Amino acid sequence: MPSRKLLIGCVYGVALVGGGLGTAWWSGGHETVAEAAAARLPDEVPSFFRRGGKELAHFSSDPDRWKNREMTFLRRAEEGNHFLDSEDLDGMPLPATHRFDAMKLIYGVLKKEPNKVGLLPYAIMEYYEKLTVAFYDYRKNPNNPAIPMKCLVYGGTLSHYTGDAAMPLHTTRDYDGRNLPDGSIKQKGIHAKIDGFPEKNKITPEEVCRGLEAKKIDDVWAHVIRFIADSHSHVPKCYELDAAGAFDRPTDESRAFILERVRAGAQLTLDLWYNAWLRSEKLPPHW
Repeated sequence: MPSRKLLIGCVYGVALVGGGLGTAWWSGGHETVAEAAAARLPDEVPSFFRRGGKELAHFSSDPDRWKNREMTFLRRAEEGNHFLDSEDLDGMPLPATHRFDAMKLIYGVLKKEPNKVGLLPYAIMEYYEKLTVAFYDYRKNPNNPAIPMKCLVYGGTLSHYTGDAAMPLHTTRDYDGRNLPDGSIKQKGIHAKIDGFPEKNKITPEEVCRGLEAKKIDDVWAHVIRFIADSHSHVPKCYELDAAGAFDRPTDESRAFILERVRAGAQLTLDLWYNAWLRSEKLPPHW
């Protein structure tokens, strides 16, 4: 049975947006995703992790902190982890191996810049695997106080990227308006409207987590790729609702739409956390 701990209201905050590097949700939205997912973890997951909603929520915003403008090395390394401009792949599948094969495909074959196309699915997989390794260590040495710390760091960071994947505008080159042939941009500003919608319209962790159940996944990579493709399918709806003014003056439809996307992010987070725990049981020794 999932943990039933009471969720406290989400923390409100604004992540700065600039230079084409949008955030999927304001920091409070990422925190809500993490807390909601933690509240629905099954009892077989270690209690420190199930009870770590607040810590997981804090770490969920770290990837946006890493884009601080003064951190020139870190910002450049991090920026492509938050999105995938699906159209820029020209219909080619991403390699199910690692980010360096993807970078060779994007740069060498497609003649595009990897950090402009995006590497979101690899960020998800890398932190899923980091969490799996950390859970393995916990199984082997549950009394080492350092191990729960790194589990929470990796799990919280993973929840940022899964939350990004649920935001449709992080799956398209039209992430902040439709790029028109004449070079103009239609509906510029839509990204910020969707980013702030959960906090401004009081989408609560209780709503987000209601009815979520952790599921086993046979192929995590394929699951992540399907999830991003599904998220991309909601891009037209984002623009339709924005054109109708439904993000400026929220309607029942626009609120239900955003709630569903936040719930999707929490479900993916919950599933990857749970599958990291399951996979850690059969992981071979590190060395």
